[in-house]
Amino acid sequence: MALYKPVHRQQPDGPWHDRYGSGDPLLCAAKPGERRAPAYLAVNPLGKVPAIRYRGAIMTEQVAITIHLADLFPRTGLAPALNDPLRGPYLRWIAYYGSSFEPALIDRFMRRDPAPIGQSPYADYETMLGAVEAQLAGGPYLFGDRLTAADILWGAALSWTMTFGLVPRSEVFERFAERITSRPAFRLVDAADAEMAAVHAAAVGEPVGA
Repeated sequence: MALYKPVHRQQPDGPWHDRYGSGDPLLCAAKPGERRAPAYLAVNPLGKVPAIRYRGAIMTEQVAITIHLADLFPRTGLAPALNDPLRGPYLRWIAYYGSSFEPALIDRFMRRDPAPIGQSPYADYETMLGAVEAQLAGGPYLFGDRLTAADILWGAALSWTMTFGLVPRSEVFERFAERITSRPAFRLVDAADAEMAAVHAAAVGEPVGA
């Protein structure tokens, strides 16, 4: 499997935190400008990451990749089975990330007024975020004691967006994000990211973090 992701952590990662270290090749699509090169546009014409290549097939879109990887490696226990009552809620909260949370963040970052509530994909920012907080309030994870790929996606996203002030800090969000980002698999990938960034910076002759 080939995974294309940023050199520098420009966006939250998904459940590859629990797959990394298996010996599969980890490829890098580098910085945004480099993702406009023909070689990467052949992978994703939009020039976006992440993307994966598995058995000759390319998959893009973070939500799709999250679902696919969790299903692909059932031994991790990160995906409820098709006949599990949690399967529906699990898919709901992964889809909510892409269909409501991300559009709301983009509008907030761009300082754009949301569409009228009846036309907005996320109603309004406070309602969208309040639903996430309410789901997490019972803890420790989205579905009580059961950890799923949805938690990894959301934990990484909330950690990243709180760091940059896109999501206001709250006790619920901070506890949840810390619980996810303190996992050994998450820290392993962070360490690999730092090493990959250093190698890339040396190759192109720029300071790490630039």
